[in-house]
Amino acid sequence: MTMFFDPDEIQRALRKAWSLSTASQWTADNPAAGQCNVTSLLIHELFGGDLLKTPLPAGDHFYNWIEGKRHDFTASQFDQPIVYMDLPTSRGDAARGATHEELAQLRAAFREHHIEST
Repeated sequence: MTMFFDPDEIQRALRKAWSLSTASQWTADNPAAGQCNVTSLLIHELFGGDLLKTPLPAGDHFYNWIEGKRHDFTASQFDQPIVYMDLPTSRGDAARGATHEELAQLRAAFREHHIEST
């Protein structure tokens, strides 16, 4: 079943779904910290589109391209705006920064918090 793509609803659900179980860098003050790999993988799995990355000093930052737009659901983890390079990447590349368990935890928590819009 394909879910309806509502970026605002997705952002709200992700914020509630992120935890230490989905990325070890998570904190209550910065819930998006370290969540880019696992989040981009889940969004790609549920909504399709393309995976993109931008190299940053701390490592590659992953996000999604859906319906002709960039969607970076974890941009709030950064203090400074990102200068996006939008380099095409693969699930394998993004998966190097997320475990199967983290993805399973995020998938379950997201489904719990996501309100299906029809």
